[in-house]
Amino acid sequence: MMKLDEIQMRLLREVADLHTVPEGAYNIRSNSQSVGRQSTANIEIVPKTDVSGLEIRIKPGTKNESVHIPVVMTMSGLKEVVYNDFYIGEDADVTIVAGCGIDNCGNQDSQHDGIHRFFVGKGARIRYVEKHYGSGTGAGKRILNPVTEVYQEENSSVEMEMVQIKGVDDTNRTTKAELAAGARLVVRERLMTHDSQHALSTYLVSLNGEGCSADVVSRSVARDNSYQKFDAKLVGNSACSGHTECDSIIMDNGRILAVPGLEANNVDAALVHEAAIGKIAGDQIIKLMTLGLTEHEAEEQIINGFLK
Repeated sequence: MMKLDEIQMRLLREVADLHTVPEGAYNIRSNSQSVGRQSTANIEIVPKTDVSGLEIRIKPGTKNESVHIPVVMTMSGLKEVVYNDFYIGEDADVTIVAGCGIDNCGNQDSQHDGIHRFFVGKGARIRYVEKHYGSGTGAGKRILNPVTEVYQEENSSVEMEMVQIKGVDDTNRTTKAELAAGARLVVRERLMTHDSQHALSTYLVSLNGEGCSADVVSRSVARDNSYQKFDAKLVGNSACSGHTECDSIIMDNGRILAVPGLEANNVDAALVHEAAIGKIAGDQIIKLMTLGLTEHEAEEQIINGFLK
């Protein structure tokens, strides 16, 4: 792997918890170039020839292996679109770690748009972790627009952890999923915006097969003058179960819009949506202040616990 500088390594730690070269399969991308790639006997990573991106093929029955495909950007004004396709074989059980970190110290906007498609075979199980992070003192924005498409075959399971806690000025996250019979989808989104940041999260989940289920939960904090929109729609086309939840803390002059969407096209589709938006309760702050914390420290403690 090519040597990365201190800033690039810090970004890798933030988005992928990498302190050194990972074990197993990986592709590390920095400033629009692959700086390191490794396949394994069961996981093959191949660059696309028509567009920028990768094909990741995981053999049927692969167990206890991982794939790391983080992206870091440190060049101001750099904009890229990357297309990654994952083919997960039947009965595989793997962890996939993605995410993007942008450090922008210039005056031009930097932007990464990652389009990920997952084709999950029968009985396969994947855990997908995607973290976004921004830093840098420049006036240029840090923009991330991830698109995630998930196609699940019978009795497959997908667990997704979507995290964006700091430094991303604008993000438009779009997630689409189609579930066959017995498939299970779990999404946990954690998001914090500050300053004048904007964050849009859109989910469209089609529950097509009998006995499939989806659980999409977002926890978020909007601070300063930031804006968030959570738009989640479940479409029940079979005897299925689905649940979406938006639980948000609003602070300062922040704004939050939660848009629930439930569409039942089958008499046995059981769909539920929950939403709660509010400020931090005063008695929580007072209780922590009696233990010796300042008001600011109490707020930070509550927020950290809420977003865990």
